[in-house]
Amino acid sequence: MLKVVDLDKTYPTGDRALKNASMEVSGNEVVAIIGPSGAGKSTLIRCINRLTEPTGGEVWLDETELTGLSKQALRKTRRDVGMIFQEYGLVERLTVMENVLSGRLGYLSNWDAFRRNFPEEDVRYAYETLDRVGLGEMEDKRADELSGGQRQRVGIARAVVQQPKIMLADEPTSSLDPDTSRAVMDLLTEIAREESIPVLINIHEVELALEYADRVIGLHDGKIVFEGGPSDVDEWARDVIYRGESADRSSESEFEDSSTDEHTPAGSPTRDV
Repeated sequence: MLKVVDLDKTYPTGDRALKNASMEVSGNEVVAIIGPSGAGKSTLIRCINRLTEPTGGEVWLDETELTGLSKQALRKTRRDVGMIFQEYGLVERLTVMENVLSGRLGYLSNWDAFRRNFPEEDVRYAYETLDRVGLGEMEDKRADELSGGQRQRVGIARAVVQQPKIMLADEPTSSLDPDTSRAVMDLLTEIAREESIPVLINIHEVELALEYADRVIGLHDGKIVFEGGPSDVDEWARDVIYRGESADRSSESEFEDSSTDEHTPAGSPTRDV
């Protein structure tokens, strides 16, 4: 289980990108993080595995507190956190297979990692995973020969062969066309279910989030302002997430009640949107 407690990030410029963010992700659930540009979504994902160092708070993965680990201990623990990047994060000059097998580097000794001396079972698992993501027989192609959708599939395969405890995806569909985006989301949700790996996705496409996620977290101005199921993301929730309006539903009903009187023509809106 991933547990984030009061995570905070302030950059040297003084910009506070995260403000005491707390949440949990467990089981085989797919959790989508949505919000406007600049809300802190990518910062949250990157602070979880310390690609960006948080200013305060805690991140727990099962019994391990990630934010307190030394660099050496963090290297070992990062194999438990699969990361799928917006810009794929592949080594362009390496083959598909070499990129996928890099997901196993955290399990090798320094010498074997330097020589890229992978056990036979790792290589076999990488082949099986490539078949699973629809890239069978493409293992010898260079990464720079692939389409955007194929590159993202390589990134997913690399994360899967890590056999992580959780997968983090930072805008995995942002550079893809609609059909390829859906194929990638199909793949991520399939892996979550079949491998029992929870997936936390930072995503701009709200409708994709609502279709594929089990739970939605809304971020606005560095704060978690909403958490609920896809069916809970109604007009009120979108106003809270994207416009920063009051997070108290009761205030909305009180406003409507006070705005509706004998001077309000029938059928007129009671809320200025």
